[in-house]
Amino acid sequence: MIYLYEKESNKLLGEISEAQLQFLVEQLEEEWMEDQDYAITPLLVEVFENEKADAKLISLLREALGGKGEVEVAWRRQEAN
Repeated sequence: MIYLYEKESNKLLGEISEAQLQFLVEQLEEEWMEDQDYAITPLLVEVFENEKADAKLISLLREALGGKGEVEVAWRRQEAN
């Protein structure tokens, strides 16, 4: 399972699929190979919509923004028990 968190507060935003994670990795700049966090802005979410991103992923990112101009999100992989 892959979970998306708000980096600053460590608030769980929700679970994302492998395909949703792959979309994020392909769309966003990673500073190093193991980079697992991204800065998200309202404009970036609009770009994702135009790129036909998954609706659930868009919803999670909008919720994370919550009216802010930018939010850092991070993902973590956790094995099912």
